[in-house]
Amino acid sequence: MTDPREATGPCDRDGSPVTDGGREPNAPDVSRVVADADVLAADLLVGGSARDALDVVRAHSWVTLVASEPLLDDAEATIAALADVDLAADWRETVETMATLVEHPVGDHPALASAAHGDAAHVLTLDESLRSAKTNATVKQYVTTSFTPPDGFARLFDPERLHPEIVGGDYPGPDHDPRA
Repeated sequence: MTDPREATGPCDRDGSPVTDGGREPNAPDVSRVVADADVLAADLLVGGSARDALDVVRAHSWVTLVASEPLLDDAEATIAALADVDLAADWRETVETMATLVEHPVGDHPALASAAHGDAAHVLTLDESLRSAKTNATVKQYVTTSFTPPDGFARLFDPERLHPEIVGGDYPGPDHDPRA
């Protein structure tokens, strides 16, 4: 995998590096989330914990879903195989307007590379191999991100606690309808 630290980090409108409430240099942004293809497909087709987790993301304008074209390709193919091609195409069109798309080298794992190149602190996945200690040790060489099942993210991600650090001020509650 390409070392994402070699890339320039996120900048604000005037080109200054984003400080994000004093987070460590090269630390991922806790308000940026990647959902692996399995979670994206489950959100649409099954609901349950995948939908609960992504509803948290969709309900807050300051929480960002990060993805790459290869990641969306994988999810679209899964949806097409399990449901139908038209539903998959409609889903793709919708999610592309909601997600922040990043690029990464061909051959990199789509979810992991999206997190690394998209500065995301969280990868939501149903893939137990991504949540293993061995994978975490290997990944930490390149990026600090957590691999979390959707139910864990929905239970532990605390917008009320993070809002003052990320946005500033008191937490007003969700500011978007997650199903709109």
